[in-house]
Amino acid sequence: MAAASRNVGFYINKNCRFLLSSFEQLKGRSFSWTPILQRATEVQKGSPENVTIPRKKEWNNTAVLEALASTVNRDPTAYQYDFQDDPYLTPRTSSEYKMFLLSQESGRSAAKYFINTNPKFFTKDFAEPHIPCLMPETVALRLEDVSEEALKERISLRKVTAAVEMYDQLLQTGTVVSMETVYELLDLISFYCDKDPVPDGVQLSEEPDEPGEEVKQRNVRGHRGRASLGPVWKDNNNAERIFHLLPEKDARCYSALIRGMQKHGNSAKAFSMYTDMLNNRLTADVHIFNALIAAVPDVRDQYTEKWDLIVETLNQMNQQKVPPNLLTFNAVLKALRQCGPQARNYSLNTINEMRALGIAPSLATYYHILSVFYKPSFTGKGNPSVLQELLSYLEGQSFTCQDPDDVMFFSTAMKICLAYKDVELAYEVQSLVETSENWRLLGNSHLTSVYYVRFFSVLCMMEHVDTVMRWYRRLVPSRFYPKSWGLMDLLQALDTDGRLDLIPTIWKDIRSLGHDNKPELVEELLTLMARDEHPPEVQDSFAACALEVKDSVGSLRRRPVLEWTNTSLSNVTTLLLRANRTGQAWEMLQIFKEKNRVPSDKLLDDFLSVCKRDRDAQRAVELVQLSSAFCLQATPKLAKRALTEFDLKEEQRSLLSELDAAEQPDD
Repeated sequence: MAAASRNVGFYINKNCRFLLSSFEQLKGRSFSWTPILQRATEVQKGSPENVTIPRKKEWNNTAVLEALASTVNRDPTAYQYDFQDDPYLTPRTSSEYKMFLLSQESGRSAAKYFINTNPKFFTKDFAEPHIPCLMPETVALRLEDVSEEALKERISLRKVTAAVEMYDQLLQTGTVVSMETVYELLDLISFYCDKDPVPDGVQLSEEPDEPGEEVKQRNVRGHRGRASLGPVWKDNNNAERIFHLLPEKDARCYSALIRGMQKHGNSAKAFSMYTDMLNNRLTADVHIFNALIAAVPDVRDQYTEKWDLIVETLNQMNQQKVPPNLLTFNAVLKALRQCGPQARNYSLNTINEMRALGIAPSLATYYHILSVFYKPSFTGKGNPSVLQELLSYLEGQSFTCQDPDDVMFFSTAMKICLAYKDVELAYEVQSLVETSENWRLLGNSHLTSVYYVRFFSVLCMMEHVDTVMRWYRRLVPSRFYPKSWGLMDLLQALDTDGRLDLIPTIWKDIRSLGHDNKPELVEELLTLMARDEHPPEVQDSFAACALEVKDSVGSLRRRPVLEWTNTSLSNVTTLLLRANRTGQAWEMLQIFKEKNRVPSDKLLDDFLSVCKRDRDAQRAVELVQLSSAFCLQATPKLAKRALTEFDLKEEQRSLLSELDAAEQPDD
């Protein structure tokens, strides 16, 4: 025990001496930052200024997830995130894709409805911290007494009918309702057009309340072909009734009604309401002017009249000293789309006015500009200079959604690239999509699919097949599911660059995408494979594809059912013959007879040549008999070839001689 203590003391003494010597060395050594610290200390001592503490950085709730997501790239071989919850049901066709999304949304709506209607069964909160969106929403009315609080509850729950009834009861009892509550009530009624909002997943047919109301609504909706889905603003509805009952009406009340009238197709009455507001010496707000500008195309027919009314509205806006915002100019540009050829000059003037006021355009602004310069009926004539200049200006910029029409820009720009067949311009649009998080502005699944379908069509027409295939693997199926015409474009690109050997790979995708029942696509694929001869390994892969086509034709699992045609039967038979699959090719000739189809003379001649190569005399005789059964004019020629080129038995020779004589025309 004593020896152990002595050893411990020795090592402690040794280590202490080592540390002391190290500190002595550090004292005599000067570091580069020592003078800097000394000068900073002197400055702090001599300066009376206070230290400015930087402001705290505010992070959103998903900042950590966004930082983690920025460290990885997108996997082009993976399906979209929406479908990764249930790999078994991952869609592989465009129809399955649509059905999956609809089913998923329907399931959410059903679960949400059940939770909200039975909140007593979902009182336990397992989430830490609390997640409000996962808990039942308050949809049942709790306040039954006649009070302003009960009215506010009905407004917050978007119960239009119940809110109107509660307001009427308050008026009957003589209760004074605050103007803020009246504003919210008018906003609610105007937004939903005096009807209770339709629950998620439920579609209600609109029945007219009066006998002549149906015709009236049809006329309003069909005004100049601008059909609007949804309810139409009716005269003297609850919003107008409550408005007229108000003792004092201010611009906020007028704003709710004018915006509701414009939203629900009664633009003429919106202007009438605005005139009444001016007569009462009230000043409009920017939302009123935005609604009026958007309503201009509905109240004027001539191009010049529309522009004059827009200018008049803007002048009144200036006189009332109401500053415009982004939505104001977007409404002007959207109205200019219906102002004819002179709208191009007006739209450029509008953009200059935005710059003068320091208002940054959004993608919707540029979308309206493109719609003014490139009408929906344009066929690619002229030059895409406007889009080129626009993309050069937007290069490297990132955008956020500021207008509902922002999502229309990319699909429209790619449509112009497709019309002009300009692949470089298409690459610029795609580069802008990939900048930052601009891809979020591609829109919903339908608009996203439309964008990528157009982009892929441009690539198929203008790019080399290797580049096309690289983009194909990058986009399918992680970005979109190609339609049958998109795959037709891909097949034509393979044909143009002489890469028909890739057809078997494309055929696998055609089957997995559910397009193997499209007659035009299958016919094109078989025609390309059977048109020319290829090396043996390629012919074997072509024959395997042909047999898969044979299995899919007439299958009841496919809707619609693919039917045999002369061309498809001939192409499949030719492919099997070139791959030395004579037995299966002979089965295809029997299908000709079953389906009442007639093989071509060239096909039978090629089949006879294969029989000669294989020295199959019996099959040659049967082929001539089959030709005779079809009453083909080539039967004598085939019979003579068989007699001269094959080593036949006497019975076979006599049979062929009879067929040759029977098919000879009588003198």
